Amino acid sequence: MRIANVAGRAVLAHGKEPIDVFEASGGQFGPSPAAVFERWAQFRAWADAKYKAAPAVQDAAWLADEQVGAPSPHPRQVFAIGLNYAEHARESGYDLPTSPVVFTKFPSCIVGPHHELSLPQGNVDWEVELVVVIGANAYRIEEEQAWAVVAGLTVGQDLSERILQRSGPAPQFGLAKSFPGFGPTGPVIVTPDEFADPDDLEIGSRLGDEVVQLHRTSGMVFGVSALVAWLSHITPLFPGDLIFTGTPSGIGMSRTPPRFLEPGDELVSHIEGIGRITQRVVGSYAVPAPPRKTAAALAVEG
Repeated sequence: MRIANVAGRAVLAHGKEPIDVFEASGGQFGPSPAAVFERWAQFRAWADAKYKAAPAVQDAAWLADEQVGAPSPHPRQVFAIGLNYAEHARESGYDLPTSPVVFTKFPSCIVGPHHELSLPQGNVDWEVELVVVIGANAYRIEEEQAWAVVAGLTVGQDLSERILQRSGPAPQFGLAKSFPGFGPTGPVIVTPDEFADPDDLEIGSRLGDEVVQLHRTSGMVFGVSALVAWLSHITPLFPGDLIFTGTPSGIGMSRTPPRFLEPGDELVSHIEGIGRITQRVVGSYAVPAPPRKTAAALAVEG
């Protein structure tokens, strides 16, 4: 099953035109994607019974329309995993993690697959990632149960402003990765049963004509089921939540010389069996300097 979001409405990507879930189900499900996730098990039963035999369409022309939005546009929680590919850990100067490195992106950064991006001035980097979309309430589940609570997979970019990320006495991951537009996702959510092996998919990105990342998701240090189960033992997961599962090697910060996004760039990211997302950089804007320390803090420091 392939699910998309067109103009804020949940649709199925089966056929040359999108199938509006609310209309096709006689009002049982939707119209918003969030409403579908909240009744995911019932929706899947209905959709499988009616459309399982209909061919899924990966490259339908309508999927490139600007009205196609993030397939889970309003997640309650957005988790992200750092250093989750061995080669990326090495290029970043770290040993392999012994447990998942987790940070959060603010939900306000989530946008659709064809976003025109205005950059904060700084060093904005690319990180193509497989994104897991949760389809059920999940708390303290085991790895063997993890795929059962996954609605599907989509393509994402964990865009990152590296100067802010590395500023201060401790890293600023959440802020540096949550500017507007820094969480593009899409174009569709693909349910796990659509893949021969959902744990082994080609993943990559190109900047203009240059391929900058190309790997397979089987290279993750911690796979999807391990991440879903582990996170669920710390915090409840909710329908529509997103997990950015980490990026392979090839980021701009680790290149010689470093390379970052600039106005005029086009960044295209893909994952096998899901599709591609495209970000066009159309401008930039200034970010104020950090606030000054208070007089009391300066007194303690002095």
